[in-house]
Amino acid sequence: MNISYNWLKRYIDLKDDAETVAKILTSIGLEVGTVENVESIKGGLKGLVVAEVLTCVAHPNSDHLHICSVNLKGAVGADGTIYDEPVQIVCGAPNVAAGQKVICATIGTTLYSGEESFKIKRGKIRGEESLGMLCAEDEIGVGTSHDGIIVLPADTPVGMPAREYYHVEDDTLIEVDITPNRNDGASHYGVARDLHAYYAARGIKAELKRPSVEAFKVESNSLPIQVTVANPNACPRYTGVSIKGVTIKESPDWLKTALTTIGLRPINNVVDVTNFVLHEQGQAMHAFDADKIKGHHVIVRNAGEGEKFVTLDGVERKMDSRDLMIANPEEAMCIAGVFGGLDSGVTMETKNVFLESANFDPVSIRKTARRHGLSTDASFRYERGCDPNNTLYILKRCALLIQEVAGGEIAMDIVDIKAEPEFKPWKVEFDAERAQLLIGKHIGEDTIRTILKALEIEIVKEVGQHWTLAVPRYRVDVQRECDVVEDVLRIYGYNNIEFPEKVNTTLSYSPKPNPETLQKKLSEQLSAQGFYEIMNNSLTKVAYYKDGWLDSCVKIKNPLSQDLGVMRQILLFGGLESIQRNVNRKNADLKLYEFGNCYHYAPANGQGEPIDAYQEEKHLVLWLTGNKTIQSWVRKDEKVSFYQLHAYVNMLLKRLGVDLAGCTLEPAIDPEGKSCPISDCFTDGLIIKAKNGNNLGYMVIVNPALCKQFDIDNPVYYADLNWKQLLHQNAIYKPVINDLPKFPEVKRDFALLVDKAVLFSEMQKLAFETERKLLKDVYLFDVYEGKNLEEGKKSYALSFVLQDKENTLKDKQIEFIMERLRKAFEDKFGAKLR
Repeated sequence: MNISYNWLKRYIDLKDDAETVAKILTSIGLEVGTVENVESIKGGLKGLVVAEVLTCVAHPNSDHLHICSVNLKGAVGADGTIYDEPVQIVCGAPNVAAGQKVICATIGTTLYSGEESFKIKRGKIRGEESLGMLCAEDEIGVGTSHDGIIVLPADTPVGMPAREYYHVEDDTLIEVDITPNRNDGASHYGVARDLHAYYAARGIKAELKRPSVEAFKVESNSLPIQVTVANPNACPRYTGVSIKGVTIKESPDWLKTALTTIGLRPINNVVDVTNFVLHEQGQAMHAFDADKIKGHHVIVRNAGEGEKFVTLDGVERKMDSRDLMIANPEEAMCIAGVFGGLDSGVTMETKNVFLESANFDPVSIRKTARRHGLSTDASFRYERGCDPNNTLYILKRCALLIQEVAGGEIAMDIVDIKAEPEFKPWKVEFDAERAQLLIGKHIGEDTIRTILKALEIEIVKEVGQHWTLAVPRYRVDVQRECDVVEDVLRIYGYNNIEFPEKVNTTLSYSPKPNPETLQKKLSEQLSAQGFYEIMNNSLTKVAYYKDGWLDSCVKIKNPLSQDLGVMRQILLFGGLESIQRNVNRKNADLKLYEFGNCYHYAPANGQGEPIDAYQEEKHLVLWLTGNKTIQSWVRKDEKVSFYQLHAYVNMLLKRLGVDLAGCTLEPAIDPEGKSCPISDCFTDGLIIKAKNGNNLGYMVIVNPALCKQFDIDNPVYYADLNWKQLLHQNAIYKPVINDLPKFPEVKRDFALLVDKAVLFSEMQKLAFETERKLLKDVYLFDVYEGKNLEEGKKSYALSFVLQDKENTLKDKQIEFIMERLRKAFEDKFGAKLR
C-alpha cells in the first residue's frame, strides 16, 4: 500500500523526515518496502521560468515561424545561468505576440512526453539562432492543450520559476507492506494513528487531526432513497444519503495530485472523492447515479443462483447464491464490497448521487472475491474487517468532500440500518504483571498505561494487576491478552528489549539424533555434493492430478486460484516447475533436493473421526537433469544418469545406517503398471524395500511427455524417500566396531547370460542367501546387450569379494563357493556362464 508523506501530514504534525518515518513504521509493525521521491509533474518544471515577449516578428525563411526577443531578467536557467539580457527564441505557436507573459524553457531544460524526454539546446531554426523554447500546456505537463503557448496574467513577475507559479510540490512515497491482520493500518489516517501512538509513548507531541464532519447537515428531503437490508448477517451496518444537483467534472488539482502520487488515475470529481476517502480512512465507498436506482429503492440481498451480472470492467459474471449484491427492485447494481456494476455508477451526465457507506462480513466478501477471481481495493479492506462504528463518520466525510468539489445539496435524512443496537468494543482481560513476563523486561506499569492510552485502548476496570480493557472495533486483530501484549511491545520497541547477559538452558541427552539433526546432516551432505535445496508451495494446481488422483487430493474449499486449488500429494511437480524456471533462464544442469510434506485424503479412514481421513507425510526427494560434467580440455560433456541418482540415494541410505545388503529393489511398474501410484509420471524405475518389507521410496525416470509439458528437453531423474521410514531405519541401526581383517580378501568374477527381465538386485540377494559367511560384497561391473547374444538375453559381469576372518582362503574353498553360486544362479534364473 502506498502512503504519501504530504498526504500523511494532513492528519499528524510530523517533525521527522520521510526516511525517519519509514524506519519508525517498520519498527512498530508496518513494514516499509521502499521509500521513493515523487513529483506531481514529471521533472518538477525545473529550468522553466516566467518570461516576457518583448518583440515578435515573422521569420524571414518561414511562413509560420516567429522570431521573438524574450525578457528573462533575473531568471536562473537549468544550467545555472543568471539572465540579464533578452534572448532570441524562434517560436511556431500561432498565438505568440509581443507583450505576453509566457513560460520559457531555458537552455539545458529537460521536457518530458510520457516516457520519452528531450533536452533544450542552443541551436538554429531555418538559419536563425534560438536560445530556448516557449511552451504549451501539454509540453510541460500542466494540461492537455496544444493550441498555442501558455499566456499568463500580465502581472506575473518575470523570472519566477514555473514550479513556484504552478505550486509544484515534491513528495515522498512510502510503500507499506500491510499484513493480513493490520487492516487498521491500510489508510493514511490509520498510519497517522499508529505514528501518534509511537510519539505519545515517548512523550513527543504530535497532534492527531481527524477531519471534522460537524458541517454536515441535511438541506432538504427532495430525493429520498429507501433501503432494505435482506441479509443483516452479511451486512451488519448500511448507511446512505443522497446528494442532489452535483456537477460532474475534472477534480481540483489537490485531489488529482493526491491520487496520482499513490498511483491512482483520476476519473471525475465524485469518483475521485470516494477513492480519496478509501485511502484516507481505510473503508471503501460507492457512489450510485441516483436516477438509475429504479424505484428509488436499494436492496441489500443475496444473488440468485446463476444470476448474470455485468461488472464495471464489462465482464458478464455468473453469480452464486452466496454472493451479496446491492440491487434495486428490478436488477443488481453492484457486487457488495467487491466491484461495481457497469450501468449504475457515476458518469459525466450524472446529476444526482446516492452515496453508500457500509460494513460487510469479511468472510462473505473474501469468498465472493475468490469465487470470481476479483481483487480490488474495496475487497482488500472489507475481507480483513472494517470498523462498523466508523461507517457513519465516513459517509458524512465523503458527502462533505463531494459538496466541496461538485456542489449539490444533501437531499435526504441519513439511512442507518444496523444489525445490532450498538457495536461494542472488544472486551479483553489483561494481567499487567503477566504482560511484563511475556515482554521479557519490566517496562513499568505507567509505561503500559501510556501506550494503551496512545493506542486508544481504554482501561474500564481495575482489580489490582488485573485490568479489563475495551479495545476499539477497528483493531480486529486485538481480541486476546497476548494480542494486547504484542501491541504494547511493538509500540515500546522490540529493539528496546535487551538480551540478558546470562543465558539459561536445559540440556538433555538423546541416544539417537533427533529428526531435525538428521535432516541437517543430510542437507549438508547433499549441498556438499553440489545439490541445491528448494522449497515449494504445499498448494498446487488441480490440473496436475487427474482421474483417480483427484479423489485422494486434499482440496481447498476457497482457493485463491486453480493454481492453488489442492494440497500436493507428491513433490514431483513443484520440482519440475523449479527446473522449468531455471531452464528458461539458461541454467539447465541441475541437482535439487527438497524436504517437504505430502497430503492425502482417504474417506474410508474417516469413519470414526473425520480428521482420520487426512494424512500428512514428510518426504525427501531428489531431482537430476542436464549434464553431470561440462566439456573442457580434459573431458567431454557427460549427461546425468539413473545410475548417478542411484548412487546418491545409496549414499543417503548409508548415512542413515540403512542395511543396503538387506534392501531389495523391485520394478516400479509391473505388467499392469500398478506398482507405484504415480506410474503415469515415469517410464522406468525401482522401488526400494527395506529388510522388513516396508517401502523406503523409489527412483524413477520422469516420463518425457510430462517433461515436455514443462518445456524440459533433457531427461529428469527423480527419487522420493519416505522420511518416516528412513527415521525408523535409523532408529534400529546399531553401529558395530570390528578389528581390521588380518587375512586378505579374494575376488572372483562371473560373466553370466541371463534373461533381460532378471535384475542385478535379485542376483545379489540370492548370492548373499547362498553364501552367508564368507561372501562380503557383490557388485556389477559390466552389462552387455547386443550382437552374438540370444534373443531376450543380456550378459552380467559380476565380481564377488570373499574373505575369512580366521584363515587365509584356499583355492578349493573358493572354487567350492563359486560353484555353489553358479548353480544357484542357474537353478533360479537359468543363468549360463559365457
